[in-house]
Amino acid sequence: MADVNRGNRPLSPFMLGKYYRFQLNSVTSILNRITGNAMIVAALLIAWWFLAAATAPEYYAFVDWVITSWLGDLVMFLSVLGMWYHLLAGIRHLIWENAKGLDISTSDKMGWAALIGSVVLTLITVAVI
Repeated sequence: MADVNRGNRPLSPFMLGKYYRFQLNSVTSILNRITGNAMIVAALLIAWWFLAAATAPEYYAFVDWVITSWLGDLVMFLSVLGMWYHLLAGIRHLIWENAKGLDISTSDKMGWAALIGSVVLTLITVAVI
């Protein structure tokens, strides 16, 4: 049967502020997927760096310059941030798979812990290295 109230509801949840507000759980889920895919960029840069080291000194010097430039440093810094976040979010999901922390307040606390923890662990990693 056709839905007669179709015109009375929003058609898209992406009309931010008017009908839909992002929740912490949706943001952390989206970030987990983004960081998992974004770390591929760093993996490709590191593989390129190793390949250049095995190829020629001039080629290695160029690739080393790219990776140690401000853009390469930024990509590597964000990759470390993504790695820590992805790890902490993965631990959060493992806890959920054991049917623990599924209520909204605990879930929000674990979400904030993953966000703040990833920043703190990234700063510690950068300070040590």
